[in-house]
Amino acid sequence: MTVHFYFARKFVWIFLGIVAVFFILTVLVDMMEQLRRFDVNEVGFAKVVALTLLRTPESIYQLLPLIVILATIALFIALSRSSELVVVRAAGRSGIISVLSPAIMTLIIGVVAITMFNPIVASTSVQYQVQSDALRSNGSNALSFSKEGIWLRQGGNSGHAVIHAARTNADATEFVDLSIITYSDSNGPERRIEAESARLIEDGWELRNAQVWDLNAGISQSADSTFHETLLVGSSLTPDRIRDRFGTPSSVPIWQLPSFIRELNDAGFSARRHTVWLHMELAQPLFLMAMVLVASAFTMRHTRFGNTGLAVLTAVLIGFSLYFVRNFAQILGENGQIPVLLAAWAPPTASVLLALGLLLHMEDG
Repeated sequence: MTVHFYFARKFVWIFLGIVAVFFILTVLVDMMEQLRRFDVNEVGFAKVVALTLLRTPESIYQLLPLIVILATIALFIALSRSSELVVVRAAGRSGIISVLSPAIMTLIIGVVAITMFNPIVASTSVQYQVQSDALRSNGSNALSFSKEGIWLRQGGNSGHAVIHAARTNADATEFVDLSIITYSDSNGPERRIEAESARLIEDGWELRNAQVWDLNAGISQSADSTFHETLLVGSSLTPDRIRDRFGTPSSVPIWQLPSFIRELNDAGFSARRHTVWLHMELAQPLFLMAMVLVASAFTMRHTRFGNTGLAVLTAVLIGFSLYFVRNFAQILGENGQIPVLLAAWAPPTASVLLALGLLLHMEDG
């Protein structure tokens, strides 16, 4: 157990060191991007730094597989150069047993990442999107779900509107039981519109069987309203913008994803993308463990054998290949080409089995 704890502690410190290096590099690169997107004289340098720090956790979270494979490579190369692996094997421990402690630590890191770091990433990414949208435009658009239906907010230079609909279709183009309350920037509520159904087109909302109340005149009875078989109301929203508001599953904390998926289904949207993402997150620790096994298969050898650089390059390339296959399976799952469970769990499981095969081949021939 002493050797296991030693390997585990060494792996954790190397992992944290690589995370720190990637954090600094990501901050520097992303800050250049923020300085390119925003005028520092207008928004201020402090705001640019704040936006950069809000975006950095998401970038680090996406780089976890690469960080894990680099940490494993650094660990076993260090153990090989110091001949510690030779001593461990001379004591009667096989190479696979030596991989056990880094693999278990990676599983723990993966569980901590999806249970604790995932909500942080979701919160910071949402805050970044909100603040960057506020800096880029005068108005803002928002979307939320509840048991009562769908709530939308659209902004513009002349005012904004709050929109409620009972349900919609998967493309966010057709809405049922739509209510719109328009507000001006100075006079408060202006109009209340209720429509039996609505279609979101390029120019705005095309309402059918709509009743309109003029709130400026204090009119609230249905007898004083005006009826329109077809009414066009301008909007800054588009179906793509509405879908984008809930189309990024990473912006929803994993603890809230199951209820969010139910709300999407109740509202009429397709929740397949979020379902695939949920299972991909749950399978993340298994995939990270596969990265450890792949890296160890090529680096658990003494440096006197040579070709260390080639072994490292091969391990990284295989890791990237597995990562690409995983992302490709995710796309197939989101498009409905393969079942959700197959898209999420097959690549990590196959990666672990492939890595174990490589490790056994490298160790026992």
